[in-house]
Amino acid sequence: MAKASAVEVEAGGRAVRVSSPDRVVYEATDRTPTITKLDVCTYMATVGDALMRAVGERPTAMERWPDGWREGMRLATGPQDRGGDGFYQKRLPKGAPEFVETVEVTFPSGRTAAELCPTEPASLVWAAQMGALTFHPWPVRRPDVDHPDELRLDLDPQPGTTFADAQRVAAIARELLEELGLRGYAKTSGNRGIHIYVRVRPERGFEDLRHAAIGFGRELERRDGGVTTAWWKEERGERIFVDFNQNNRDRTIASAWSLRPRPGAPVSTPLTWAQLAEVRDPAEFNLVTVPDLLADGDPWAGIEEEAFSLDPLLALWEELPGGELNFPPDYPKMPGEPPRVQPSKKVAAHWDEDGNRVEG
Repeated sequence: MAKASAVEVEAGGRAVRVSSPDRVVYEATDRTPTITKLDVCTYMATVGDALMRAVGERPTAMERWPDGWREGMRLATGPQDRGGDGFYQKRLPKGAPEFVETVEVTFPSGRTAAELCPTEPASLVWAAQMGALTFHPWPVRRPDVDHPDELRLDLDPQPGTTFADAQRVAAIARELLEELGLRGYAKTSGNRGIHIYVRVRPERGFEDLRHAAIGFGRELERRDGGVTTAWWKEERGERIFVDFNQNNRDRTIASAWSLRPRPGAPVSTPLTWAQLAEVRDPAEFNLVTVPDLLADGDPWAGIEEEAFSLDPLLALWEELPGGELNFPPDYPKMPGEPPRVQPSKKVAAHWDEDGNRVEG
């Protein structure tokens, strides 16, 4: 059978060329039919306005799966990992159309890159044409890419916990935010987790944003024994982990309305708090069902109405015990950071009081 020729998908008044439209991206499941590249590009155009509210004017890494996604495929862990089926594209590839814009960002290493900066829905359809399923935007907007305007609270279920546990913790998180005078917006992660976003004033740096997340997580721990901020997996137990390090520079999570590389083309789906409380299986939100949900109104339509101060969360960081926590392993050693060694492997005599390894 001859391959289908290229087609065009219209997004925001601009036509975007889509090659190999019949390429299978997701295989059929009991929930969804076979999903093609054209289906993915059409989805991006359909949710384009809402997706732009999530990623517009933000440095955005593309999670690309050029040959589609199948069970058993693997996401590359970094630039040196050549064996992955999918990979993160942090630098805009050569040959992008003129309407696809970029913004320069600086990584923790000090290196810089011109990263995708969506300014119209067509750029998202173009990214899908390039195999992008998931968008990973920074919590900043150009032209100020050093002062975040978004706090992201990632409630990550650990082994032995369920989506229902994440729902319970999310409800407590909502109550805490309201007590602090803040407004949170929730979405499914596209798997078992829940993400809560808070728009903040872009007046502080990433270090303060991360400390705000730690402070919030510690207060959640105090209120619910099923929550943890323990960085080391061996210490988390069967609890919901508040992944504070997602608020670091160049640390991102899947955007609202992004597809995820899992069976049935699930979507990281914004919901009202009432809708979230009723969910029994987050996989019900997928490429097929989400456009109808969005047609009834964007649950995050009001997220731009008010930006909040981080001060109440930073007060928790200052008041609650625990001090600094570990940074990701690819970060340089940070001031006050505990030793970067798994607790079960740590020998006290090999470390000084500042967390530096000493010769034994």
